[in-house]
Amino acid sequence: MRLQLLFFLGLSALVSGGESSHDAERRMHPVFSLMGTGSNPIGGGRYKRAMPQIVFDAVRSEERYAEYWQGLAAQTLDQQLESKLRLNTQLARNVMLFIGDGMSIPTITAGRVYLGGEEKQFAFEQFPYVGLSKTYCANMQVADSACTATAYLGGVKANYGTIGVSAAVQFKDCQAQAQAAHHVSSIAAWAQKQGMATGLVTTTSVTHASPAGVYAHLANRNWENDAEVVGDNGDPDLCPDAAAQLINSPVGQKLNVIMGGGRENFLPKGVTDSSGAPGRRLDGRNLIDEWKNQHTNSAHYVENRRELLNLSNHTSRVLGLFAPYHMAYHLDASPAEQPTLEEMVQSAMEILERQSAGRGYFLFVEGGRIDHGHHDTLALRAIDETAEFDKAVRFARSHTSTDDTLIVVSSDHSHTMSLAGYSSRKNDIFGINDGQLAADDLPYATLSYANGPGYDSNYLREGGAVRRKNLRAINMKNKDFMFPSTVPLESETHGGDDVAVFASGPYAQLFTGVFEQHFIPHALGYASCLSDRNMCVDGGVARRPR
Repeated sequence: MRLQLLFFLGLSALVSGGESSHDAERRMHPVFSLMGTGSNPIGGGRYKRAMPQIVFDAVRSEERYAEYWQGLAAQTLDQQLESKLRLNTQLARNVMLFIGDGMSIPTITAGRVYLGGEEKQFAFEQFPYVGLSKTYCANMQVADSACTATAYLGGVKANYGTIGVSAAVQFKDCQAQAQAAHHVSSIAAWAQKQGMATGLVTTTSVTHASPAGVYAHLANRNWENDAEVVGDNGDPDLCPDAAAQLINSPVGQKLNVIMGGGRENFLPKGVTDSSGAPGRRLDGRNLIDEWKNQHTNSAHYVENRRELLNLSNHTSRVLGLFAPYHMAYHLDASPAEQPTLEEMVQSAMEILERQSAGRGYFLFVEGGRIDHGHHDTLALRAIDETAEFDKAVRFARSHTSTDDTLIVVSSDHSHTMSLAGYSSRKNDIFGINDGQLAADDLPYATLSYANGPGYDSNYLREGGAVRRKNLRAINMKNKDFMFPSTVPLESETHGGDDVAVFASGPYAQLFTGVFEQHFIPHALGYASCLSDRNMCVDGGVARRPR
């Protein structure tokens, strides 16, 4: 009650003009005196209400001197000049699009600290060109992974919850989905028309929203199997589900690489997979067997890491389904059973390079469980998945040439996680803010969410009053700890802010500035001569036609 009274008295003073401009400045921008180590403190600690003294250790002793930062800036300037004075306008023979699902800019920032410090960089952050993508759907301010997949793979903004169809198709509209005029082809389809090898790799089900954007046309992202279509009173014959489209659609049938989870969506009810999980299909079809029968003996179906790593060098196609639904989080996975995203990308690149016959390939890669970690406010899992995603990017860039391979890394949408407070450098990113207590004299987490299930795990209700738990008494490094949320929701929401786009290789310079998300595949197509425009002549400079 006392805290509430103080809050309202303070608010009243603010709105009535009772706070001077100098007082407001001090309140909004506190000034801290950081202490040195040993017997030579610098200043007298941090001074602010409820502000404990902390010790600051420079990451490097030379950081105390201006010359260090000036030298670092000069080095960066040299790198920028070297990378941008000569534009790469060669043909992008190979194109790889990496999507960190839900990989917001704060996720990247927190991930750097997870890697070892604020000054660290992910591999994709070292790419020479960076832009911002606007992620809204045709009908929603804050996007989901379905409409965004249609944008960054198909080049068209669509309605929330729909995949591979134009905004003429409303959510769950089976009749509209069935009309070919509403279908949006993906860049994978463009690549296949030019004879390129194609593939997709994800840590989610291969029928989930993001990978489905490669091959499917759906009025409802949840129609991953025919039972879901029937459950919405739809006709699976008129509106085939994602798994059926993956096996039978023109794009799906031509994919050389399909890797992720989702076995249950390919198996009929009454049939169990290798883990004992039951199938979900109502039509009695075993789509895995159908895929095997469609292709030659050089096509292989695999279910675990050993089978993937032991694939023949003559493999022309692979269907790898490594889990009943989504693959396990990296922190939970059995290393012997589940391949890492990096290992899947390595195998995919080897197959695609062999099968491209010199005509190049397109590969879509999704780190899909970053998003799931955020939805459950499991920040540790989300950021660890980001680090795993980066390993796959690093492998791809280090095993291809920037002369002929364009790699673009982005996200489909953001999340509500923020990194806040005045912690010292190297403070545990998953711990409490070490520089300030809140007005209730309790510490607060550096990472928190605007909404989500973390509300209930971080608040106590006593006698009708609600108060925060003392985070000092909680193991925040537990991978199952739900980070604090301001608004109680069963699942944390996406964020509407722009996401970063990182590019390296031919025509990477196209991915700078602020642009609509649906621009991305058009730029990819320009770089690789895939779109309807005459892409093989650019500004009078001839580019080798296919």
